[in-house]
Amino acid sequence: MTTDPTAELRAEVDRLVDAARSGDRTAFDELVRRTYVDTYTLAMRLTANEEDARDVVQESYLRAWKGIKSFRGDAQFSTWMYRITANAAATLVQKRRRRRTESLEHVEEPIDASLEARPEAAVESSVGLEELARAVAALPPKLRSIVVLKDVYGLSHEAIAEDLGISVAAAKVRLHRGRKRLRDVLFEEGGRSAHAV
Repeated sequence: MTTDPTAELRAEVDRLVDAARSGDRTAFDELVRRTYVDTYTLAMRLTANEEDARDVVQESYLRAWKGIKSFRGDAQFSTWMYRITANAAATLVQKRRRRRTESLEHVEEPIDASLEARPEAAVESSVGLEELARAVAALPPKLRSIVVLKDVYGLSHEAIAEDLGISVAAAKVRLHRGRKRLRDVLFEEGGRSAHAV
């Protein structure tokens, strides 16, 4: 009889979660080790800044340790960490925005004028990728979370709604608004660059 490695892995994580809920710090440290790369990657995509991403990861695991006893196991531990990380990132970005005084209008490299005609060109050039990353980073935290979880991580509307504690309808509306704002920013930047030439 062959064993399912995914089921074994899930069972091992469940054992670690149970131990961590009982106060076992070593078990929690192992959960951190197993989820760190995914947590950091998500934090980096949500904050677009290495230092902020590290702060978000630290805050996320602190929140997870404090809240592990209330984790019911309805979702996977990794899904629970997505939610905590998205919330920690939103909190940090909002605090940073309140304190920020410098303007982000200044763009060092112009975006290719062909983006106006062909948006997929943004993905085909490194300048376009940088511009896209800046546009995603400029989204309000609630919209950025949805766009990243859907378009980068490929989560379903239902999973996103569960992760962020919102309705599926709200997830769809925010995704639509986030994508529209991205298109508007990219087209506006492309048009501005084309006029500047």
